[in-house]
Amino acid sequence: MMLKGGSRVTAVSDVDRQRIADLVSEILEIDLEDLTETSLFIEDHDADSLRAIEILSSLEREFGIVIDQSELARMVNLEGIHEVVSKSEGWEQRAS
Repeated sequence: MMLKGGSRVTAVSDVDRQRIADLVSEILEIDLEDLTETSLFIEDHDADSLRAIEILSSLEREFGIVIDQSELARMVNLEGIHEVVSKSEGWEQRAS
C-alpha cells in the first residue's frame, strides 16, 4: 500500500517478522540482538553472496513462495526482505 509521500506499507505480521529474523540470524550465524531492521548483511554482518542466496532459498521454503533472484539486490537488510516477501506473498497492495 502506498501512503502519501510515496511511503510503502508492507503487511508482514509480527510473527512473520520474527520468523524472518530468526531465519536470517541463523544463516548469518549472529545473535538475534545484533540484527536490526536496517543493519546491512554484507557491511555490518560479514555476509557473502552465498549466504544471500541461502537466505532467499530459505525464505522460499519457509513461506512457500518464489522469489526472483533479481530481488537479491533489495534484500540487503530485514527491511528489504520484508518488502520482497510481502510482494512475493501478494501482501503488498497498491492504493488506487
